[in-house]
Amino acid sequence: MIACLIALPVSAEVFTYIDAQGNRVFTDQPGSRNAKRVPMTPSNRMSANPTGAAPVIAEKKTETSPPFRYDLLRVLVPEPDATIRSSAGELIVSVTSEPRLQPGHRYRLLLDGQPTAAPGPSPVFALGNIDRGSHKLSVEILDEHGHTVERTANQPFHMLRISLAQKRQVNPCTLTDYGQRPECPLKDKPEEEKNPFLRFF
Repeated sequence: MIACLIALPVSAEVFTYIDAQGNRVFTDQPGSRNAKRVPMTPSNRMSANPTGAAPVIAEKKTETSPPFRYDLLRVLVPEPDATIRSSAGELIVSVTSEPRLQPGHRYRLLLDGQPTAAPGPSPVFALGNIDRGSHKLSVEILDEHGHTVERTANQPFHMLRISLAQKRQVNPCTLTDYGQRPECPLKDKPEEEKNPFLRFF
């Protein structure tokens, strides 16, 4: 009986009285002359969305996509351990990647661990005045934030710069070369033979 009364709406009125057998009776009908109204305590129910309370929204986790990976990145030219012959120490380097360079990504060439120029989208690099001897090349791909995405291992090559003396040995100087070829300076030009007939004039 008490459980039924608890389940009644808050707006309903409850009355109680003692019947002829001496039992207490609860009813919502105030028909009995001895029935008394039972005071009801306020309900402790709470609205699903009380006024003024902002709904709680679960914070969305930002999904970070994995960094892009290249299947292949290598130096095409020169080949590993190649010997380059250039009197001016010039070298053309070509690189390739698979898949192709992505938007916002750039190539950067390293010579002996140092960048040769600012990063760019071109896979071809022109180098000059490289010292004679052995060197190491590597290439890396940078993303739009300047972070390294891929990088190759160091690839050795050897620069053989031909000196002027060596060029002179390969192609000896003639009289017409003095003053024309750098390896044939004028100070080394032999004296021209004097015409013996000029002595009589």
